[in-house]
Amino acid sequence: MSNRFRGFLPVVVDVETGGFDHNKNALLEISAQIIEIDDNGQLGIKESVSCHIKPYEGLTMEPASMQVNGIDPYNPFRMAKTEFEALTLVFQAIRKELKHTGCTRAIMVGHNTTLDLNFVNAAAERNKLARNPFHQFSMFDTVSLAGLAVGQTVLSRAVQAAGLEWDDGKAHSATYDAMKTAELFCYIVNKWTAFSNT
Repeated sequence: MSNRFRGFLPVVVDVETGGFDHNKNALLEISAQIIEIDDNGQLGIKESVSCHIKPYEGLTMEPASMQVNGIDPYNPFRMAKTEFEALTLVFQAIRKELKHTGCTRAIMVGHNTTLDLNFVNAAAERNKLARNPFHQFSMFDTVSLAGLAVGQTVLSRAVQAAGLEWDDGKAHSATYDAMKTAELFCYIVNKWTAFSNT
């Protein structure tokens, strides 16, 4: 893996939030799909780390966003962790894989990745987590990759255009969206690898 993306370890991330402003709106869910590479250069999902998150004190949740994601942030059965606990768990898993692969940094992969990266960076900063494994601004975005590879930019349509399964009933969950984004990313990279080797 350390040779495939110039020393970067791709980690697919999806977050569910209480809005679009990473400085004002609460981070409510995070899922990270750690990507591995086999002896034939094919990518796949190695490990999934997901957490429900308690709204950080003072941050808000917009009614429109909550209606879309369907999250009840105060439901005790969410077994939600604090931002500090959740990010520590995710970062530890990523740093372990960085050490295993010899990669120098994780690079976030997502669908409209800027939002996910901004929310993770903002949460890491306010919780004083100094060892954020992600590159601070470089990222891979499956919106652009899917537009090139399958002619679709909406996640559900891109996944289906790639011949992968999609369930509308499971969408807008960080774990499901991250998993489908990871499958899409791996499909595109693997397809390119096969094409470039011919």
